[in-house]
Amino acid sequence: MVWVLLFVFPKDSFALQVVADPPPALDGHLQEIAKLVQGSPTVNIPEGWFLMGTVRKDDDPFGLETQYDDTEFPQRRIWLDAYSIDRDEVSMAEYLAFLNQQGLPVPHKLRDLIWHLIDVHVLPDYVMARWPAMYMDWKAADQFCHAQNKRLPTEAEWEKAARGTEGSLFPWGSKVPDDDLAVSGLYHVHQIPLVAAVDSFEEWRSPYGLSHMAGNVREWVNDWFGPDYYPRMAERNPQGPGVGRYKSVRGGSWRSRSQLLRTATRNGANPTARSPNIGFRCAKSE
Repeated sequence: MVWVLLFVFPKDSFALQVVADPPPALDGHLQEIAKLVQGSPTVNIPEGWFLMGTVRKDDDPFGLETQYDDTEFPQRRIWLDAYSIDRDEVSMAEYLAFLNQQGLPVPHKLRDLIWHLIDVHVLPDYVMARWPAMYMDWKAADQFCHAQNKRLPTEAEWEKAARGTEGSLFPWGSKVPDDDLAVSGLYHVHQIPLVAAVDSFEEWRSPYGLSHMAGNVREWVNDWFGPDYYPRMAERNPQGPGVGRYKSVRGGSWRSRSQLLRTATRNGANPTARSPNIGFRCAKSE
């Protein structure tokens, strides 16, 4: 038996996990999870203006209305043409079914995670099927969306879908996040994800009816992350910088504190990163 050391380096912690190679029985579970695929409904977002970004606020450094950092300045009115976007994050079953169809291997870390959930936490296949997909890099998320005749949303499209036209602080409004509003602020000593089904938390969807636009998993979007991009962003249908080092991720995750759940908070990740904190959803031009 081969033993593998998994080093996980999230932004604010360090953990060492030791796991054994999953047994052949795992493959049967992966197939069963993939059979439970259930696609997300799409939501139509009408053309029009919306408020993107944040008005600078310096008199309340710990307030949730205060910017997370300087990358979300200034707040601007941005026009987007009509588009559609998945109501839910792409599920584990959808991702595994896609890998099967494309003849692609299941990432090692995802195999390890699923076996751990089966062997230690005794989670049934039907529960994991509705978990958000994770451990895919940006390219894999992009490939998945194109295989569905869709694409990753732009950062502007993601933000409008999350906050509506009037700059809502959180997808549900201004109420401070808690366990009833978002899956966030959680911790597991071995970095095992603590997430909810992609179609859960119906009561607290965004103004356009999207699930988990805050918490659960952060989401890849199409744009390169430009820390100084907002002042020079196109007024209509911005596509992000032409080049960059990191791809933008939005929405916060199961590990995030409240400030990271704000609809305007921005972050970036190496496009080759595979993380239990990052998933995605797809969009389509109308």
